[in-house]
Amino acid sequence: MNRSRKLIQAIAGEAIDPPPIWIMRQAGRYLPEYREIRQKAGSFLQLCLDPELATEVTLQPIRRFDFDAAILFSDILVVPYALGQSVAYENGRGPVLGPLEDFQSLRLDEVEQKLAPIYETVRQVRHSLSPEKALIGFCGAPWTVATYMVGGEGSTDQAKARRLSLENPDRFQILIDILVEASALYLTKQAEAGADVLKIFDTWAGTLDDAGFDRWCIQPTLQIVELLCAAGVDVPIIGFPRGAGARLGAFASRTGVNAVAVDWMTPMKLARELVPAPIALQGNLDPLRLVVGGQALDDGIDAILAAMRGRAHIFNLGHGITPDTPIAHVQRFVDRVREMSG
Repeated sequence: MNRSRKLIQAIAGEAIDPPPIWIMRQAGRYLPEYREIRQKAGSFLQLCLDPELATEVTLQPIRRFDFDAAILFSDILVVPYALGQSVAYENGRGPVLGPLEDFQSLRLDEVEQKLAPIYETVRQVRHSLSPEKALIGFCGAPWTVATYMVGGEGSTDQAKARRLSLENPDRFQILIDILVEASALYLTKQAEAGADVLKIFDTWAGTLDDAGFDRWCIQPTLQIVELLCAAGVDVPIIGFPRGAGARLGAFASRTGVNAVAVDWMTPMKLARELVPAPIALQGNLDPLRLVVGGQALDDGIDAILAAMRGRAHIFNLGHGITPDTPIAHVQRFVDRVREMSG
């Protein structure tokens, strides 16, 4: 690990002042330069699989805002694509996945080859980034990816996947096991290509009850961490069980991750109590405060800084930045975090 990078220092348990900053979905639709690239690329999936264009998009927010880390421009649904399920992105609807009748038809043996362009993006980005900037690779957590694969698209309650997991848990376990193996391979290859940090996004963890959270969120994440260790991957891992709430402590202590990202619905003071040091915390500004700006933005930033003083912390949003976020507000966000620390 390159400990000269502030993000790595924070994940190692050091309270850095000011804390390192990056923003989930920082390379995206709120930037005009991204929208320009997106028009050239054709489909969204083509953009994710084009190393030159994906590298450019990954670096765009670093040039604008001097964040402490870049995150690979990709999508959590490249794994279903690599396994053989059709994936399309429709304007106004989002991702649409083809029918999934037989989990056994999914092709683990094609994952490495199909995702090879993404590893090349990682190599190019790491080569282009200045030495003090960290590069974050990522995947979707098995539960969250499974909800799209079973449901065919996103939903508010993930009822189709939840129902299958309750009606036929053994069958659902087959899909989760496949996703654990595919995700671990995908992350391993990203680390080998130059990613300094890996993140596992479990966006829909909060839809699960306690038993489901243990079986479909904690256990698969732990298995991925163990597989990464077995493969010799020694980069730190951030887990993001969105909606975990009071279960953050169990997630942190049982999965083996090095840092836990916190959604904006969970107070950072509570997260600090639940998650034992030296595990770092990341978060958790409400993305709408960034949209609104002004005093609402300043107050949100100041409250988080106060709550996290003396604790290893990565300043971030509690979920992804939204397309309607004014660029000037992002700059104010960065300036405020760096000026108000100490």
